[in-house]
Amino acid sequence: MLLNQQQIQQKLENFQDWNVEGKNLVKTFQFDDFLKAIDFVNQLVAPAESAGHHPDISISYNKVTINLTSHDQGGITEKDFDLAQKINQIFT
Repeated sequence: MLLNQQQIQQKLENFQDWNVEGKNLVKTFQFDDFLKAIDFVNQLVAPAESAGHHPDISISYNKVTINLTSHDQGGITEKDFDLAQKINQIFT
C-alpha cells in the first residue's frame, strides 16, 4: 500500500540521512575506496532477492546511491522502508 506524505515523514524520523526525491527513498553511502563500495553493493544482493524488492543503485568511485521505490504501487511503500532498514544494518 502506498504511503502518504505524513506517513513517509514520520518514518523518515527513524532513517538518518535517507531523503525523499520525487517518488523515491534515497541515500548516498560513502566508503574509503571503490573496492569497499563494491563490496557493500554485493552485500545488498541477498536481502534484495529475498525481499523480492530491488533498489536502483548508482556507483561513483567510493559513493553508492540507493533509490528505493515500489514501481508497482507508484511510489514509496512499507516495503521500501523495510529494505532501507536492512541496507542500514549492512552499512553499520
